[in-house]
Amino acid sequence: MKRAPTAFERKVYAAVRRIPRGQTRTYAWVARQIGKAGAARAVGNALNRNPYAPQVPCHRVVRSDGSLGGFAQGPARKRMLLRREGAIC
Repeated sequence: MKRAPTAFERKVYAAVRRIPRGQTRTYAWVARQIGKAGAARAVGNALNRNPYAPQVPCHRVVRSDGSLGGFAQGPARKRMLLRREGAIC
């Protein structure tokens, strides 16, 4: 049985829903948007548990250095989704 998302996770998912198609944001950006500036790692953990994909487009969230970061379906899938949206070449 799946557990319900926590209040923190719901805030993360709401922030990620606001990322426009074809653009990316960082885990730190998401953390700042929800008022938890030091919680970039927790944001990544929440996105790893994202039960609402693709409505919550967690593939649009990358590391601060511009690298892809994690993705439950693997880095190749994340890269493919971002390329399809025109976010990366």
